[in-house]
Amino acid sequence: MTSDAVLRIAILDDYQAVAAELADWTQVPQPTDVVEFSDHVTDENALAARLAPFDVVVAMRERTPLRRSLLERLPQLKLIVTTGMRNKSIDVAAAAERDIPVCGTGADYRNTVELTWALILATVRHLPQEDAAVRAGGWQHTLGTTLHGAILGVLGLGRIGSDVARIGQAFGMEVIAWSENLTDEHAREHGARRVGKDELLAASDVLTIHTLLSKRTRGLVTATDLARMKPTAVLVNTSRGPIVQEQALIDALRTGTIAGAGLDVFDTEPLPRDHPLRELRRAVLTPHLGYVTRDTYARFYREAREDVAAWLAGSPVRVIEP
Repeated sequence: MTSDAVLRIAILDDYQAVAAELADWTQVPQPTDVVEFSDHVTDENALAARLAPFDVVVAMRERTPLRRSLLERLPQLKLIVTTGMRNKSIDVAAAAERDIPVCGTGADYRNTVELTWALILATVRHLPQEDAAVRAGGWQHTLGTTLHGAILGVLGLGRIGSDVARIGQAFGMEVIAWSENLTDEHAREHGARRVGKDELLAASDVLTIHTLLSKRTRGLVTATDLARMKPTAVLVNTSRGPIVQEQALIDALRTGTIAGAGLDVFDTEPLPRDHPLRELRRAVLTPHLGYVTRDTYARFYREAREDVAAWLAGSPVRVIEP
């Protein structure tokens, strides 16, 4: 695009309203009108009306789906940028049919590793409950779990899972792992022992999930699987909510089938106000914070700005994985 007209850029789901603070959008080599939207819109009619005047949409990960039906209602749209290099909620094929490039930015997976351990520790030591009790005037209501000598089960031993496993070893935990394509050699390289899925569930004191969401992994952890776990075990999910069957997990927490869960991801995000997970004291809940750090956001928005500038200049852009 080589026009002197004002380029209108919509930045979606900027919950903390930091996009303008963390990137200098005046460096885009064309007059721009950058509008940050800090709310989340789910209704497609409202979203289409909101985005109709914009040339560029910057999406924050997979918060707002950009489906074919929406893209067909945005004739002004010329470029989509997503934070990260993978976004399954964007219909890349539909965008390509309309000659709309879809590009992305770098990301740092280590933020999710750190949050995983924050959730593990908060869950096994009951930190939210004890914090609330102290603030209310109480003192010592729970008994925590010692991690040293316990078994850490890792479902998915990729980049994130292998780093989580390494930290588990530093705590003195025995690490076991399973995924459909995991080999003994790969498990050993990361200090883990490959086991079958049933053994992973039955043996783990902490089960942590680090596999991609796909047709194959959706609903991968079922009610039957949760019933195999120890009643003293906890489950932590910082990957994607639908990997674990949500109602089965709610039932397991309600009945004490498992001792607790640390959850950063959910079937529907933001989590509905009346969602039953909000009422379960066995669950530690965070609002999909895995990648939400100042450093990462600064990179997201800086590189999103660079993508827009490169597109305007006709230079190569970072095309996302389909």
